[in-house]
Amino acid sequence: MSPRSYRMGQRQAEVDETRARIVAAARAHLAETGGASLDAVARRADVARATVYYQFGSKAGLLEAVCDALAEQGGMARLAEAFTLADPWAAVDRFVEVMGGFWAVDRVCTRRLRALAALDEEVGRVIADRDARRREGAAVLTGRLPAAPPDAAGLLFVLTAFETYDALATEAAAGAPDGDGALTAATPAVTRLVRAALGGPAEPS
Repeated sequence: MSPRSYRMGQRQAEVDETRARIVAAARAHLAETGGASLDAVARRADVARATVYYQFGSKAGLLEAVCDALAEQGGMARLAEAFTLADPWAAVDRFVEVMGGFWAVDRVCTRRLRALAALDEEVGRVIADRDARRREGAAVLTGRLPAAPPDAAGLLFVLTAFETYDALATEAAAGAPDGDGALTAATPAVTRLVRAALGGPAEPS
């Protein structure tokens, strides 16, 4: 490796580390305050406000990166598996399972982020775009179901929302009111609700 290549690689590693630190700071700030102040995030990450803008371009860009980090940690890449399964009900079950794992990554941060989306138009656009992708996936999967009701896509979309898992999560499942594990524990209940709403078999195959 040439000295120039080494220096470039080192600089990229430093940029990546700074970016990850800012995203972590944004997640922590959201969870603690329910806000997305770039000044507060910059202070928490120990960087200049201009660095946050340079890395992400805007508050929306930063929140996109937060959502991407949550998705990576929550195994959202596994969602593709749902669209390759031959059994349409197994595919829906996998969709429900993966969404449960994703929502469970950081329950408090996700709750604050979605609440903020209702108040802040910029945040709202970020969340609406993510929800639109889930709605599209729901439409594809329900389109494969035999004798599905006309509103099947909408039902699957609503039942796989964070708010559904959050409402069904129990304190006992994780030992704490806001335990992230409680959302994963709610997945079987969501699966039963989805199957009942869409006219499927009572138990997963």
